[in-house]
Amino acid sequence: MEISKIGVVGAGQMGNGIAHVAALAGYDVRITDVSQDALDAAMTLINRNLERQVTRETISAEDKSAAMGRIAPTLTLADLGECDLVIEAATERETVKQAIFEDLIPHLQPHTILTTNTSSISITRLASRTDRPEKFMGFHFMNPVPVMQLVELIRGIATDRQTYDACLKVVQRLGKTAASAEDFPAFIVNRILMPMINEAVYTLYEGVGNVESIDQSMKLGANHPMGPLELADFIGLDTCLAIMNVLHDGLADTKYRPCPLLTKYVEAGWLGRKTRRGFYDYRGETPVPTR
Repeated sequence: MEISKIGVVGAGQMGNGIAHVAALAGYDVRITDVSQDALDAAMTLINRNLERQVTRETISAEDKSAAMGRIAPTLTLADLGECDLVIEAATERETVKQAIFEDLIPHLQPHTILTTNTSSISITRLASRTDRPEKFMGFHFMNPVPVMQLVELIRGIATDRQTYDACLKVVQRLGKTAASAEDFPAFIVNRILMPMINEAVYTLYEGVGNVESIDQSMKLGANHPMGPLELADFIGLDTCLAIMNVLHDGLADTKYRPCPLLTKYVEAGWLGRKTRRGFYDYRGETPVPTR
């Protein structure tokens, strides 16, 4: 099938990035959220990020104008019913995603492919709660979407070949690379990345090093562009904890036990950059380690 219209559910950091790259690739995009403020902020951010690309001469001013013209924000979930592909990019909570699919499905066309940007939740289980498990799959972008080149494509047990091939064509048109992952907890990237971040938090928790020394060690000793604690703040500590819980519950292995310090930071509401405090304090001119 030919995909020309893409719907995006959720206007947060993932949703606005997906809308950005889809519109730039020539797709008509409908983006929805429950908050008008979130939609306004998303459109402002997309415009700013496109302008940055114009400044860097990676796209033209005409490309930017055309992309912005292809994005239609809406508060009405039913408006996504005319789309050929819908990508859900809401909060990483299964109950939230299930509620969205339940409200959306009555408005979809029979051929519409339904996907989720989940970073860890079972695709098969999410698909089973819809009317189209064969046309349902995981479409996992990396953050920040306009910069990161990888997209994980995850088939559930019922996903058919035509659905996978159609999503693969979308990834290629976006100018990104697809990695095919099996439907196991956290897939490929987060199955490897999150335990490393969790171990960095344990290293902090046990007093082996402080925030600065841990991040500096991994940047200079392992050539990582960003230290694991800095990266955790960027991702969101609530998201890191949610993924570790999915790994721990889904694989029943104690090596995936979330660090108590990670849980404590989340309980305090110190979720990283988005709340201006996490393993670093971002309220001043430069980030300051909190431990």
